[in-house]
Amino acid sequence: MIVLKNISKIFRVAGGRKIVADNVNAIFPTGASVGLLGRNGAGKSTMLRMIAGLSMPTSGEILTDGRLSYPVGLASSMHPDMTGAQNALFVARIYGADTDEMIRFVKEFAELGPHFHMPVRTYSSGMRGRLSFGINMALDFDTYLVDEITAAGDASFREKSNAIFLDRVGKRSAIYVSHSTSQIRQICTAGAVLEKGALTYYPDVEEAIAQHDRNMGVK
Repeated sequence: MIVLKNISKIFRVAGGRKIVADNVNAIFPTGASVGLLGRNGAGKSTMLRMIAGLSMPTSGEILTDGRLSYPVGLASSMHPDMTGAQNALFVARIYGADTDEMIRFVKEFAELGPHFHMPVRTYSSGMRGRLSFGINMALDFDTYLVDEITAAGDASFREKSNAIFLDRVGKRSAIYVSHSTSQIRQICTAGAVLEKGALTYYPDVEEAIAQHDRNMGVK
């Protein structure tokens, strides 16, 4: 379970400030796969980073009783001067995982070829996403945090990514950020909508999608 208590997040910008979260209170229950919806610039990735502990809220606290992944698909989660293999080894050691198994799984899954042994700064955004996804899927988390990763790669890779992700979240929890409502419907059972600093949780993913569509003016 993840609990957001009185969370506010405010950025100072030229000519004023940007409010991502305005005294947000929400509970993401254990076992739910939650699609996080919101318009471009609403702050979905920032919200995911706060839940992961990579960004601090301006005020409030976030509580969890399980082990969270770092956000899959977030380019900054990989060290740019380390190779893909070195990044995988580093993460395996942090989480106490079998390093040989980590390398085997990520090398096979991410399909990076010789780039697996090249610095991540030489990767395209899609390659970084595949590396991040492979590392996370090699580990056992209570909640997987995902930022649009399954859009990376060709159709066969997306199909493979969806299959393994559905297998993982079928046994665990997830918070999934995507602009694709078809992806949200396929993967998520519940939803949350971030709009103008307010976050609303919906136990039924269809209710969340309907509210998001209303926010976007979709008939």
